[in-house]
Amino acid sequence: MNKIEILEQAAPQLTAFLDEKIAEFNWANWEVSERLPIAAQLKDEAGHIIAGAAGRTFGNWLMLNTLWVSEALRGQNIGSQLLTAVEEAARKRGCKWCLLDTLNFQAKPFYEKQGYQVQWSQDHYPKTGARYYMVKTL
Repeated sequence: MNKIEILEQAAPQLTAFLDEKIAEFNWANWEVSERLPIAAQLKDEAGHIIAGAAGRTFGNWLMLNTLWVSEALRGQNIGSQLLTAVEEAARKRGCKWCLLDTLNFQAKPFYEKQGYQVQWSQDHYPKTGARYYMVKTL
């Protein structure tokens, strides 16, 4: 019988190979065959990005990965405007819900104000914090 190896430092090629094999299996079995990136950005007069949001649309879902606003602009409704813009663009693609996650020190209250509800939380993440998985009907 072959011996299982534990790798303390897995080569990026191994991780990429495994990810590719799982993706092949998933794409062969999912009823949706298209995953499209989606993003919004705000730049200053010099062309520097000062706020943005990014994710992907997949079937009925907008999966929001990132929403960031530079510290100088926080509290000025920029995050809400970015989120609304991305949600609207996803609606136009046929999305009905949005899924995102946020950490206990990040933006849970912000997302709750935008209509998101915690569906599941992972306590003790990574040790004493929490990770919240939130959903909103678009």
